[in-house]
Amino acid sequence: MSKTDLQEEQISLYPEAVNSYEATGKSEEILDHLRSWHRTLSDQIVDANRELAGLIAKGKGNTEEAEIIKKLLVKVQARRVEVEKNIEEEKKELEYFRSLHKQSMVEVETIDEPTEQGLIRVRHPNRDFFLADMFDYALKDDGASMEAPIFTLSTKPDLSIWEWRSKDGNKYVKVTPSVLGRATQHDKDVLIYVVSQMTEALNRGREDAKNRTIRFTVHDFLVTTNRQTSGEGYKLLHQAFERLRGTSVSTDIRTGGTRVREGFGIIDRWKIIEKSRTDERMIAVEVTLSDWLFNAVQAYEVLTIHPDYFRLRKPMARRLYEIARKHCGRQSQWVISLRLLQEKTGSKSTLKEFRSAIRAIQADNSLPEYSLFLDEANDQVIFTARNAGQLSQNLVKDMTKMPV
Repeated sequence: MSKTDLQEEQISLYPEAVNSYEATGKSEEILDHLRSWHRTLSDQIVDANRELAGLIAKGKGNTEEAEIIKKLLVKVQARRVEVEKNIEEEKKELEYFRSLHKQSMVEVETIDEPTEQGLIRVRHPNRDFFLADMFDYALKDDGASMEAPIFTLSTKPDLSIWEWRSKDGNKYVKVTPSVLGRATQHDKDVLIYVVSQMTEALNRGREDAKNRTIRFTVHDFLVTTNRQTSGEGYKLLHQAFERLRGTSVSTDIRTGGTRVREGFGIIDRWKIIEKSRTDERMIAVEVTLSDWLFNAVQAYEVLTIHPDYFRLRKPMARRLYEIARKHCGRQSQWVISLRLLQEKTGSKSTLKEFRSAIRAIQADNSLPEYSLFLDEANDQVIFTARNAGQLSQNLVKDMTKMPV
């Protein structure tokens, strides 16, 4: 091939590569929509399984109502499989468009966009192409720890004993830290990751879903939860394991219809399965959930959460998202008094300081799926679901296509 021919080939590739920037954007937008739909279908599967588990517990597993739920469950699962195939196709297409940039030999200057206030940057933007899991769009949080402020919002070691009782007096939690301090809101990433794996195994009917112990590679965990994969990231995870194991909980909150009447660690144990040959980094670990949390997962007392949860910088913002996800859910709006919200978050600040913190998070407007507004006149906080109307329309539209 002559030099002229080579130049002509590069020129012909140039517009295709430039156009692929626009195509890449469209593929990423489609991928976001598919993932959002996958989260919705995952919610439907969990809801159906929860209802079915409740009927079985009452000895009604063979009733007409149970059979209707089973048929609906099969249809929703099949629809989710279709969405998963579409996601894989879009990922391949996105890879193709990105490869065009490299093949075109066109150098394009890239400028790091400023991180949104309140959000950590996406540390692993291309993780979809090397992380073989479904957690980006099927993350789960357990309802029990979303309800009660078990985890401290402090970024410094919290050595105080924490007690909480619900407004109606029916739920009580006492949390006792170890000498290392109480488990933090960021430590909860471990639980979300483990609960996500276990719930997905249940949804797919895998036998290992009945095991309280989950094995995973540390690198996959760090990438999925948007953490550093440097030595510091491994060190922080090791500290999180220690706090989770050392923090003791006693509660009368039932999970899976069962009340655990003894103090227990948030996790029962953790164990390093494999270490790096060159340093002391953990390669693979095992984490065993407490009976309390395990019962919650087995009864499908979980909720799907948005992956941007792991981008929230402030522990308070993470806790507020959990509360909004649990209590607002698919409603368009949910209102709570400022003082009661402070109790639910577990904040130890004064009401004045808490009000200021709410104002700051309102200004950030960074909560995934929800926005919040502080009604100063009535000392209330109003949570509003983003795109709640469209979500409801999608749910109705999809369900009408699936006759039982």
